[in-house]
Amino acid sequence: MNKFVRAAQTSHSLSLTAMEEASREGLRAADIEHMFLALVIDAQPAGHALRSLGIDLDSARRAVKEQHDAQLASLGIEASFPEAGRIVFHETDGYQWSPRALDVIAKSSRHRNTGDAAAVLRELVAEPSGLINDILARLDTTSEAVIERLNQHDPFAEKSAPGGGIGVLTGVSVTMRIVGSSETFVPAPLNEVWVFLADPTHVPMWDPSIGSIDSTSLDAMPGSVWEGSVWEGAAPTSHPNGKPMRIKSQFRRRSIELVAAHRPDRITWNFGYPDVARSNPVLTEFSLAATTGGTHVRISKSRPRRQGWRGLIAMPLRPIQKFLMWIAVSQTASAISRAFR
Repeated sequence: MNKFVRAAQTSHSLSLTAMEEASREGLRAADIEHMFLALVIDAQPAGHALRSLGIDLDSARRAVKEQHDAQLASLGIEASFPEAGRIVFHETDGYQWSPRALDVIAKSSRHRNTGDAAAVLRELVAEPSGLINDILARLDTTSEAVIERLNQHDPFAEKSAPGGGIGVLTGVSVTMRIVGSSETFVPAPLNEVWVFLADPTHVPMWDPSIGSIDSTSLDAMPGSVWEGSVWEGAAPTSHPNGKPMRIKSQFRRRSIELVAAHRPDRITWNFGYPDVARSNPVLTEFSLAATTGGTHVRISKSRPRRQGWRGLIAMPLRPIQKFLMWIAVSQTASAISRAFR
């Protein structure tokens, strides 16, 4: 993967998570402390390094708040920052990076720097304000310890891009499908994540193309979900921010099939359009693995490529189709992580 793509995907992934964390505090600008929180739950070596030092999201959030309160006290202000609420980033807009956070991201891809999350972490602990070093001290560690642990996790090895990339779907011939894949870290035990992803009632929480599940199909759901079960869903009628969404009539109804549910490490769903004659169903596969502090989830989405003359016409659009598939996978990855934060 070239440096530009790696840096772009890193920026996209960290931006989503950092701005989600900022939204909990009612902020519209994500600063370096929110970048640090995003790195704590990074799915790649940067996150592994921090979590292996015993840093989890709860302790990191607590350290950030304590540092903010200490800064107010140092100014003679007898007050504390309000308690953070839930993540509302996906329901609101107007978010951006602070200037010093942008500077960290820019430095992470300059010269020989790789532009990935590990490079961002290296620049972050060296940021001149000293804020991250103070936060690390509250977590009983130092920037030197972070860098030493990061070196042990081989950040320069060729791995999947932070937060996702174009990848391969297990068991699927990629020559006949448009495929996108992403990875995410979920701060919850493996079994809890598997149960969440295998439950059809939770599908609207992680797939933005599904707004609701028909109650009659849920009533018919067996006591224990098994492979081959099918439910009926509906497209969303509004965006998360409340704005109405226009959906053509033939795309309003969705079929939702549980293709495979192999506990505890694999789940596969198939989403189709029963009212579309030449519908290309989207296959979504989750591969789960227990890791330090939570669960590593790999998400893959694919749909068949058009064949015959339709395929020839669509060929020039394949790069755009792959990009849109990657965006869809990234949204799913973010939503799954958000559900446990």
